[in-house]
Amino acid sequence: MKLWEKGAFLSGGKLVESVPGKNPAECAKNTISYSILQRHNTSGDASKLKIKFDKITSHDITYVGIIQTARASGLEKFPIPYVLTNCHNSLCAVGGTINEDDHMFGLTCAQKYGGIYVPPHQAVIHQFAREMLAKCGDMILGSDSHTRYGALGTMAIGEGGGELAKQLLGKTYDVNMPGVIAVYLTGSPVPGVGPQDVALAIIKAVFANGYVKNKVMEFVGPGVANLSADFRIGIDVMTTETTCLSSIWSTDEKIREFYSIHGREGDYKELNPGADAYYDGAIELDLGEIRPMIALPFHPSCAYTIEEVNKNLMDVLEETEKRAKVSFGDKVNFTLKNKVIDGKLYVDQGVIAGCAGGGFENICAAADILKGKDTGNGKFLLNVYPASMPVYMELMKNGAFASLVDAGAIVKTAFCGPCFGAGDTPANGALSIRHSTRNFPNREGSKIQNGQLASVALMDARSIAATAANKGFLTAATDLADGEFSKKKYFFDKTIYEKRVYDSKGVAHPEVQIQFGPNIKDWPEMQPLSDDILLKVVSEIHDPVTTTDELIPSGETSSFRSNPLGLAEFTLSRKDPAYVGRAKAVRDRSEEVKAEVSRAEKILEEKYPEFKGRIEKAGLGSTIYAVKPGDGSAREQAASCQRVLGAAANIASDYATKRYRSNLINWGMIPFLYKQGESQNSVLLSEFSGENSRNLLPSGLPFANGDYIFVPGAKKMIAEKLPGVKAYAVRADGTTAEFDLATGDMTDDERKIIQAGCLINFYRG
Repeated sequence: MKLWEKGAFLSGGKLVESVPGKNPAECAKNTISYSILQRHNTSGDASKLKIKFDKITSHDITYVGIIQTARASGLEKFPIPYVLTNCHNSLCAVGGTINEDDHMFGLTCAQKYGGIYVPPHQAVIHQFAREMLAKCGDMILGSDSHTRYGALGTMAIGEGGGELAKQLLGKTYDVNMPGVIAVYLTGSPVPGVGPQDVALAIIKAVFANGYVKNKVMEFVGPGVANLSADFRIGIDVMTTETTCLSSIWSTDEKIREFYSIHGREGDYKELNPGADAYYDGAIELDLGEIRPMIALPFHPSCAYTIEEVNKNLMDVLEETEKRAKVSFGDKVNFTLKNKVIDGKLYVDQGVIAGCAGGGFENICAAADILKGKDTGNGKFLLNVYPASMPVYMELMKNGAFASLVDAGAIVKTAFCGPCFGAGDTPANGALSIRHSTRNFPNREGSKIQNGQLASVALMDARSIAATAANKGFLTAATDLADGEFSKKKYFFDKTIYEKRVYDSKGVAHPEVQIQFGPNIKDWPEMQPLSDDILLKVVSEIHDPVTTTDELIPSGETSSFRSNPLGLAEFTLSRKDPAYVGRAKAVRDRSEEVKAEVSRAEKILEEKYPEFKGRIEKAGLGSTIYAVKPGDGSAREQAASCQRVLGAAANIASDYATKRYRSNLINWGMIPFLYKQGESQNSVLLSEFSGENSRNLLPSGLPFANGDYIFVPGAKKMIAEKLPGVKAYAVRADGTTAEFDLATGDMTDDERKIIQAGCLINFYRG
């Protein structure tokens, strides 16, 4: 795999550095991405996009909060098709009635406002979108980070709920025109290599260096034609883990066939770059060089070939233990070396599931590998979740299920749970191999604070099946002697959905009463931004990256996603259990906090007389510091929970994704950036140098957990688009420090939202 250091032209079907007489800026307009984005841009400015999407999608741990936000802001009708799927809180067995209460809320809202409601176990959100919503040249916005339908010619973006609420209110998705990276494919995969193998190889190459961060990945080249639609989809959905903004692929007869199979051939259109298209960068990948991969804990980018792991097993596991130290410190003694038996790595569980693994071809390939074999009667077990009921039906008809069940696998219905810790939680100390999307810490359901720790490694369904056939010992699918696959043909039965899915056809029924459950709560009131703010630092995180799973855990907390106050009690519970108490003390102005504020006020006024009288009038809020927060899920709750607990800002060296930063803004929090002078994680802000930092602590920060930070003129900085502001820290020992904070670019509406206190306040006026 080769990453170009400079931009590239796609000319005559090949990547070249330059084309005589061709201007890169003009030729950048010839990409597929540019064409689709500008077609949906309403701003009139090709560099500052205001996007209106064709359709939007949510699932049952996001749609309640989104609709509640929109209702509080004046929602009357869904203006575009809005699909509400029920694939995350499908198991209505935890927390009493509250999961099914959410589902009834979703159904009645679909009826009242004119939406589409997909009942539990019918389909995971992205499979339904592929089967029923995708259309070449369209754009779809979803409240799940893996909203990716580029292989089908649909540019899709996963964002936090606030961005969907804007679409429901007829507003736009505002973003600068993103860079576009060509992913130039050649060759064909060898038998036994699947889409997850290709995806993990790409993620490994581009995640750490940020090569595609907030850009669009455009898949082109002769190798595209050598991949089936399902194979492309399996790569495409994992592009989220690269931190790109979105993806798009050139389309061909195989994609036409996909639409035809699903009864929607009219939604197909051939998409190709124009002549001499210019890209901001390029990734060259020979598919024939990819070998079965495994991403070891605790990130999809921690990827190796299975051959490499088996050859250098103890060294690779040592690297994994060192990474775990960064996430867990001394809280747990993490090891996988105890999984080595007779020089081989033993795994306890295999799962093929969700939007990445549950596709028709993945499961058929797994069934082919396991046909006539068995998984054994030891600890190892294999669970398989088809991504939709139509896929389930076809696997039942063509015999794939019979091969799987005969081998000892357990077949279940469409459910996203194994991907985020709400299903198939392994035993303490166990290792699970999964064809799913993520393997972050705690992702499979561990509770570190209770001494429970399991871990997930990502693999392709084919090698999971090969490992299952080898009774749990890590095995690459290419190692099997008989690499033959049946290549069964898929037949889609749309009547399955017609019998169960509620589709309003865009007709609203205002007379329908929304059905609420006792756990569904309104958002609490948020205060507007004051002229000056006083922040107490209530958590300090120095991990290189902090995931949204660590900011607000998934799994068992999902049942509280409809209850802002209830969910907030789980904020940072697996990373910093004391956070909630500290934040609430600031929000509620406890006696201890009052005394601390009085002390900080006195110290600052003595040193800076010009602040006399201002600090006592400043808005009081909490903040956290994290090096690079927000990798992973689009869930807005990673931000809204902080806001509910009284947060006014985040301070970071960088933000891992646009999604998380947008969520902070939509909930009225300032996304401060602090340039650490000596830190390798520093953000280079040329317009605001940060040279005023002084008296740094050993952490490289001028402040620490428990300190207070006064930010005079915070509102002026936001309103007048100033590059930054000087802040003043008061430490526990009474010393002070001055330093600079910036925010980076924000749109005019984003600045107004922060000043208003949150998105709801902004739209409600």
